[in-house]
Amino acid sequence: MAAENHSTVTEFILGGLTSQPELQLPLFFLFLGIYSITMVGNLGMITLICLNAQLHTPMYYFLSNLSFVDLCYSSVTTPKMLVNFVSEKNTISYAGCVSQLYFFLVFVIAECYMLTVMAYDRYVAICRPLLYNIIMSHRVCSLLVAGVYIMGLIGSTIETCLMLKLPYCEHLISHYFCDILPLMKLSCSSTYDVEMTVFFLAGFNIIVTSLTVLISYAFILSSILHISTTGGRAKAFSTCSSHFTAVGIFYGTTAFMYLKPSTASSLAQENVASVFYTTVIPMLNPLIYSLRNKEVKAAMQKTLKEKLF
Repeated sequence: MAAENHSTVTEFILGGLTSQPELQLPLFFLFLGIYSITMVGNLGMITLICLNAQLHTPMYYFLSNLSFVDLCYSSVTTPKMLVNFVSEKNTISYAGCVSQLYFFLVFVIAECYMLTVMAYDRYVAICRPLLYNIIMSHRVCSLLVAGVYIMGLIGSTIETCLMLKLPYCEHLISHYFCDILPLMKLSCSSTYDVEMTVFFLAGFNIIVTSLTVLISYAFILSSILHISTTGGRAKAFSTCSSHFTAVGIFYGTTAFMYLKPSTASSLAQENVASVFYTTVIPMLNPLIYSLRNKEVKAAMQKTLKEKLF
């Protein structure tokens, strides 16, 4: 039955970010630059953490996995968008569209949980410093990271299967990649049940993880305020500020996209929000963590000296 439902649609047309021809080439170079910085920044962060023994700690183990997730979910959408800027026929096959949706959801959901795990790590480091090495053992860190990817796979599988059951009668996706909300608008039948299910799944992922982050930071803030020395408070704040910045940007844009009815915002607003969390955030994360982190900057300087001299 599922095959009969979508047999009339073998490919989709991606509407892209703009229909104005004069903007296609400037946008191509803009996003090519952003994607290049994303690749270099995240691969550089992973390499730096692997090469420097002083960064072989739970915090940087999680950070290297965050860089991997950012690299992957940016690569799911951006290369196809770049091709569409310079090609006349912006099509994607049905199978390609479903695959793009599936892997995009895997890594976006994984990002939510990876940021949560990183918040828990900072909570243990600041609120339970004497027990940190026991609580955040290598086995526990490995299990936490495995759990992150498992949650991404489960969430993505459920949501993609729901989308596979929908019959599609239109070909034009008013978006630059295959996302849930633009795809639902192409369905011939009512999408109310699917929309509600997606809303609750997205709500669960975003609200549960963001609440965990907020609770962790509430305990962290309480512990920091009880530190007697100014230097101690400043050091504790510095270890958390980068992560809190990344969390705020990511959850703000994803909540705007998914925790609302599909008709509650304009296409332009959705495109801006999507561009921000699919291309800009993966570029910003390594910059945030490197520019605001003394250990990363020291490791970078040490590595460059060893390689250059």
